[in-house]
Amino acid sequence: MARKVIWSSNALDDRLNILEYWSTRLGNKLYSQKLDKEFIALCRFLSQFPFMGRRFRDENERCFVKGNYLIVYQVSDNGIEILHVWDTRRNPEELIL
Repeated sequence: MARKVIWSSNALDDRLNILEYWSTRLGNKLYSQKLDKEFIALCRFLSQFPFMGRRFRDENERCFVKGNYLIVYQVSDNGIEILHVWDTRRNPEELIL
């Protein structure tokens, strides 16, 4: 049974910043649109298989790597909450959970 996916405000900010970065850097939105579709597809996948990701800090908190991005999420009875979307090329000390 599929679980509902909820984006936290931090994850939405992360996602928006990543997409804006690529739009600005490349001068068009094509890559950002493709990347956003990949994030959405990954969320659909995680809604079907919530424990697919590697355990992160505790039993319910998990992470999944998609390309250069680390998606940190939490599994609960109510659904899946995406906590952060992190570009793994950034300094890991900047990741605040």
